[in-house]
Formats: sequence, C-alpha cells, structure tokens
Amino acid sequence: MEKSFVMVKPDGVQRELVGEIIGRFEKKGVKVIGLKLMVISEELARKHYAVHEGKSFFEELIKFITSGPVVAMVMEGEGVIGVIRKMVGATKPGDADPGTIRGDFVLDAGQNIIHASDSKENAEREIDLFFAKEEIIEYSLAVRPWIYSLPKID
Repeated sequence: MEKSFVMVKPDGVQRELVGEIIGRFEKKGVKVIGLKLMVISEELARKHYAVHEGKSFFEELIKFITSGPVVAMVMEGEGVIGVIRKMVGATKPGDADPGTIRGDFVLDAGQNIIHASDSKENAEREIDLFFAKEEIIEYSLAVRPWIYSLPKID
C-alpha cells in the first residue's frame, strides 16, 4: 500500500473544513494512519518548503503556514498519491474542477487550504518530517474487501 502526506493548512482549519476534508478521503476509501493537530515551527516550515527557497513568495509562504494550527495526516491506499491529488484539485482556483476540494472551497491560490504529496519520494520525505515512526498506526479495516477487489482464486 502506498502512503501520502496531506496537510489541511491554517486557512482550512480556520474555515472549519477539517472534518469535511477527512470525510471526503474516508468516503473514497483512503485510510488515515497518522493524524495530528499542530502548529508548524519556522524551522520545520523551511524544511518542508525548501524547494521554494529563493523564490519571491517563499517568506510569505513560511509566514502563512506558521500562522496557525494545521492538521497533518498520513494516508494509505493503492495509488493513493494520485487519488488524493485528483481529489484535491489544481492549485489555481480557476483550474480546479468542481467536485475537488479546491474546486469547491478555494477562491484564491494563496489560500488553497490543503497540501498533498506529489510523488512517492516527496511523500516519504514529508512523512518523515512531520511524523515519528510510532505516530503512524498500521491497522486493518473491515471494509477493505468492499473497497479493493480481492485477488481472484483459480
């Protein structure tokens, strides 16, 4: 099973969209295996967004992501990174399809309420930044056979 990192940003928390967002993922069949409410330190924010360092918006991004609590999550499922990215929608509000999280709730690219890993490598890096190994809980769901096809028996 693939793992992904997802974060409801301070604007999503302030707008009380956390339950709605988690509910959408759970209804799809994505399993939450790590979850915490936290305020990101400046040091952690700089590590998380290191790829953007030196860009004109970097300092504003750090200020925004550390401005209030976020909900950090580790999610698991088959092909979960791609599934989550589709559910999240495009970063630019005008490009986000209706029915996606950003398409339904975002009007401004700077206030886009959610982050989701874009690759396996970034998912691993982000999970390691935000979660200790013991904070990720492996467990089975009784509904799994109703979400994924069982292997065929010959």
